[in-house]
Amino acid sequence: MLISNMEIVPGKTVVKHLGLVQGSTVRAKHIGRDLMASLKNIVGGELKGYTELLEDARREAVERMTAQAESIGANAVLNVRFSTSSVAQGAAELFAYGTAVVLE
Repeated sequence: MLISNMEIVPGKTVVKHLGLVQGSTVRAKHIGRDLMASLKNIVGGELKGYTELLEDARREAVERMTAQAESIGANAVLNVRFSTSSVAQGAAELFAYGTAVVLE
């Protein structure tokens, strides 16, 4: 499965457009990560716990989007985008979406 944020793939032809596919996950903050983040706010630096949380969320959302694309016969998802939103206090949704196609 080819996943791309481009609208076209050089050297390939879209032979079938299958429509929008999507995947999402909602993640909550961990109390231990919050404590470490509070300490980092004092001294500065990367919040590695949150970085890992977002990496996991992106991976899971893309896997779900890819599974949906495969289920409708796609061999690629083009123009992939990500979105995030807060859904509750301390919880956020990561949403991945794109256009499922068949490439030749």
